Amino acid sequence: MTREQASHPGGGFNPPEPTTKGGPDYGRFIDAVRKMQDHARAVDAPDEVITEAADLLEKVSALLTPFDADEWESPSGRRMDLPMRGNILTVPMKARKTDDGRVEGWARFGRYHLGRNGAVHGGCLGMLFDTVLGLAAVLLTGSRRQRTAYLKIDYRQIVPIERELRFDAGVDRVEGRKIFVSGRLTDGDTLLTEADALFVRLKPGQP
Repeated sequence: MTREQASHPGGGFNPPEPTTKGGPDYGRFIDAVRKMQDHARAVDAPDEVITEAADLLEKVSALLTPFDADEWESPSGRRMDLPMRGNILTVPMKARKTDDGRVEGWARFGRYHLGRNGAVHGGCLGMLFDTVLGLAAVLLTGSRRQRTAYLKIDYRQIVPIERELRFDAGVDRVEGRKIFVSGRLTDGDTLLTEADALFVRLKPGQP
């Protein structure tokens, strides 16, 4: 166990401490990085433009390097006022708990998430469902600390990039520490992907 883990029992699943670090432009900063990721996948620019862009990115990296912090101090994941708490790793999305006890919302994959031929990379769908189903486990059972035991995805149709897609998820059953969850992703009336997962509640202090 590292010193960081010992200082924060429960691994990364302690309730995040809200912060305003990063200031009013932190959301704009996250959006700008996402756009840059899309450009990095999409551009077909002249050599000199790529050279200039690389120089600028290296300057930005040098600007930020002195301020690198561990996960407990960084505002990423702790900005409660921003989508997904300002976590750039997650697929852009928004979710809510419904009156009938489920979770629903939208997600949009960018050019950065492209596999081939206009389709979202399958691994990015795994990231989305791990987020959505994990969120459903938290919101619908009140569990605060759990880890993914398995995640199974059925790819029914090609999932397009750069479209607002809908998802919904719910808890199928709870057996002790085990939370079984399932969900689906749709484009209008078209079922794109289905998934089911098992999350296991952590014991006190379990990483």
